[in-house]
Amino acid sequence: MVGQLILGLSILVGLHELGHLLAAKAFGMRVEQFSIGFPPKIWGKKFGDTEYSFGMIPLGGFVKISGMIDESLDVKSMHAAPEPYEFRSKPAWQRLIVMMGGIIVNVALGIVIFIGFKYTQGDTYLSKRELNKYGIVAYELGESIGLKTGDRILNINGKDYKSFRDLFSPAVLLSSDGHFTVDRNGERITIPIPNDFVDKFAEENNAQKFIYYRLIFDVGAVFEGSPADLGGLQVGDRIRALNGTEIKYYDQLQSSMDTLAGAEITLLIDRSNVQKKLNIQVNEEGKIGFQVNRLNEISTIKYTFAESIPLGAELAFSIVWDNIKGFKKIFSGEVSASKSLSGPIGIAKIFGGTWDWQRFWRITGMLSMVLAFMNFLPIPALDGGHVVFLTWEMITGKKPSDVFLEIAQKIGMILLITLTGYAILNDIIKLF
Repeated sequence: MVGQLILGLSILVGLHELGHLLAAKAFGMRVEQFSIGFPPKIWGKKFGDTEYSFGMIPLGGFVKISGMIDESLDVKSMHAAPEPYEFRSKPAWQRLIVMMGGIIVNVALGIVIFIGFKYTQGDTYLSKRELNKYGIVAYELGESIGLKTGDRILNINGKDYKSFRDLFSPAVLLSSDGHFTVDRNGERITIPIPNDFVDKFAEENNAQKFIYYRLIFDVGAVFEGSPADLGGLQVGDRIRALNGTEIKYYDQLQSSMDTLAGAEITLLIDRSNVQKKLNIQVNEEGKIGFQVNRLNEISTIKYTFAESIPLGAELAFSIVWDNIKGFKKIFSGEVSASKSLSGPIGIAKIFGGTWDWQRFWRITGMLSMVLAFMNFLPIPALDGGHVVFLTWEMITGKKPSDVFLEIAQKIGMILLITLTGYAILNDIIKLF
């Protein structure tokens, strides 16, 4: 988990700062330092005018460009006359491109990652048609808003949808006054989605307590020495009944087994179109020891590289729009900031405790777009703050004074440190 966090942040921060560095050097600006991670310094080496280094605190990074008031707050050199190689001596449009360099690289990285996913993985999903053959399983969180097992979901917010995962996409969870329209035993019912539902959904493990599709199944594997193995269950068997009660879906078997821990059960199974009864002793955990083979029809779409480009870009930018919606809900008071904001611990938990390269790159792509969005916010000390001041200078022809920029940078640093501290403290509170 920690390894993935450090590698992911190193890639994101390194490329972000590289965007600033390359833009600065392209316009003849001197870059004094390029660092991945914050001091104390672990390693550094100087090439030309620039020292390249790694810092011990892997939660960010920086480039130090001569003649620029930045997070180092080194303003002594600003009292001397500007040198031709300094940031402050260059035209405003060049300085604007330099400040946008990191954001542009992060956006490009996110888009490239998601284009790659679309091209190599395509889309694998359970279609609306297949979902509504059998309906959903509503768990605790789903039931809390009025959904029931067996419901067939007809539309979301009055609009059609494509796949099962659309039912809990950010666009749905972050919508205002959203609703599901369901078919319940032939009756059309509207189920409102509470405006603060994303708060509950985001709580740890609550995503698994929402809804799932009803599994039709047979036996995919039997664990050696398990009650199922000892009772004669075999790969490919279809379970038709449990103690005389019909079983069509896995959730029916699962809910029944939860009440039968330690008991002996009778399973009616279908094996090569021949029905048999098996007597099996359930263990104390309410399990018999077999793996499910899912028989629901899963759809797969493969895309050409040309098709993947707009689809990957659309997916990448949807993350930005979702963040905008999320901030809107936070500022309107519809959702709690403490439940919505995460620091490094929360991000590490998103990566998970096992190394999965596909998941790693998907999360890294998402974080790259989030980092671009966050850096574009008009807060002094962030790239977006510099962009605001430079845009003002380009429109009015008046450059903010160095004293003003220094004060703004200090205020921005205080805001960022406060926000970072809040996020880390929030992560720690969530752990307990």
